[in-house]
Amino acid sequence: MMMEFSRRMFLAGSVALGTMMAGSMPVLAQEPVTLKLSAVFSEQDIRAGMVKMFADELKDGFKVEPFFGGTLFKQGTELVALQRGNLQMGNIAPQDIAKQVPEWSVLTSAYLFRDAAHVRAFFASDVGAEFKKMAEEKAGVYILGPTYFGARQVGLKSDKKIATPADLSGVKLRMPGGDAWQFLGEALGANPVPMAYAEVYTGLQTGAIDGQDNPLPNVKNMKFYEVMSQIVMTSHLIGYDLLTISAETWKSLSPEQQAKVQAAADKAMQWSEEQHLAQEKTLVEEFKAAGLDIYEPDVAAFRKFAQEKYLASDLAKSWPEGILDKVGAL
Repeated sequence: MMMEFSRRMFLAGSVALGTMMAGSMPVLAQEPVTLKLSAVFSEQDIRAGMVKMFADELKDGFKVEPFFGGTLFKQGTELVALQRGNLQMGNIAPQDIAKQVPEWSVLTSAYLFRDAAHVRAFFASDVGAEFKKMAEEKAGVYILGPTYFGARQVGLKSDKKIATPADLSGVKLRMPGGDAWQFLGEALGANPVPMAYAEVYTGLQTGAIDGQDNPLPNVKNMKFYEVMSQIVMTSHLIGYDLLTISAETWKSLSPEQQAKVQAAADKAMQWSEEQHLAQEKTLVEEFKAAGLDIYEPDVAAFRKFAQEKYLASDLAKSWPEGILDKVGAL
């Protein structure tokens, strides 16, 4: 009996001592959530600054690992990497989502959005929420928001004057790979040639392509202006990508973590948009000073040609009813 009592006292004392020791030990910090992020733009791009700001905002609790210049995944392959769990985040083109979600092709069509504010208003609207839901359910990605990078303009190596889409007939215009991008080139009247972003400078230099379409900040960052003679201000597409996180990763986060990620993304995307808009204003004069001819063609003719081409295409068959009116009314 005495031995049983002593054993109980010993066990009770051990438990109490263990509890005291546990209480006096420091709580181990939770491992940060690692978010590998792939982007096609270079480290000199404004959007690289956006990613760094995003990472800094999340330094407590998250570890954002950015890979720029398509070094981790090549342009157009990020979406599949997100779906396979090989990547947590990506700055991906809406055209890539359109490959898997046909309804999204309307968001890649020429002359749909007026400017950066219009794109932002769309993704913040109820109709924008419907498209984001489609992307999550059908493509497995959660969209944090659009990353504006400028209105796309046509840059050419030759000095042939371009006034209407007919003037681009036969011109080998580099476009990213994918049906949506290639159709955009056709909707401008050109002969689209698929080519990776990193190969465009050499392509212009060697004559493999006659021109490219990119916003002015991209032309500056990638030094395309060095191998071009003119920029035709078609403003045919408001350039934006999408800061995305895999749906699986997003769902694994707590509501508090999700709110923190979204707030960091909103702040960084807004900063990036402001920087791009400011740079676009100054680059026209900078390129003129570098010897490029910069002028506006018959934009109304380009808009009419492009919109008629889209509406007559198979792409438009998948567009939600009344979507053009809904976007235009925002």
